[in-house]
Amino acid sequence: MAPQTSTTASTITLHGFGPGFGLPEISPYCTKAEVHLKMAGLPYRKEKAMPDASPKGQLPFIEDAGVQIADTTFIRAHIENKYGFDFDRGLDATGRAQAWAIERMLENQLGWAAGYFRWLVPVNFAKGPAHFFDDAPEAIRDKLRNDVQARVAETMKAVGIARHFPDEIVWLGERSLMALSALLGNKRYLLGDRPCGTDATAFAVLAGLLTPFFDSPLRRRAETYTNLVDYTDRMMSEYFADHPWKQAIAA
Repeated sequence: MAPQTSTTASTITLHGFGPGFGLPEISPYCTKAEVHLKMAGLPYRKEKAMPDASPKGQLPFIEDAGVQIADTTFIRAHIENKYGFDFDRGLDATGRAQAWAIERMLENQLGWAAGYFRWLVPVNFAKGPAHFFDDAPEAIRDKLRNDVQARVAETMKAVGIARHFPDEIVWLGERSLMALSALLGNKRYLLGDRPCGTDATAFAVLAGLLTPFFDSPLRRRAETYTNLVDYTDRMMSEYFADHPWKQAIAA
């Protein structure tokens, strides 16, 4: 898709975690930022980074002509402001409001529910995030793993999701899945026949939930929404055509 640019683009550097867990990017937020760059048709390169390298202590962040921008919402705003690309072009005021509301539901509710089962279910943590520290010195490896899981648990408790029982988290997550499925309907994209900025968010969250690498009751519920599964497959083919989607080893 050709970008609507008013400024010649330099090559942007996207700092993220890199591929893993059957996904082209481990973090849904890094995936979202990468899809936004692809949507805008901007040249970019990827580099692995650690969160402490970011100006906000989180990934992703981008570097563009010597300027660092962290947080996907502000990365998007930078693309729109500097390059004149309107992610929601074609949408009226109501459509833009709906796009924002859907994004908040995805990032502030469904994303946390999916993250709970990745980080706080012991078997999933052991096969996934625990491996972030495989290259650390053996003497401190377990401590690093325990510390990061404790920090994630504290954050999830602060936002509320980890205060609930697992079956309640599934129920809450499915409310968002149900809503998203109804909003998508039979359309190719969330709000019509062309992608908007929120499609990047929806795809990133759904792919992170649907990857066969992690098992969870919420993933099994998500798989029953065939339009969401088909939508995720389409988006993966469109934006990450070379990625072997759904070939993650679940064992």
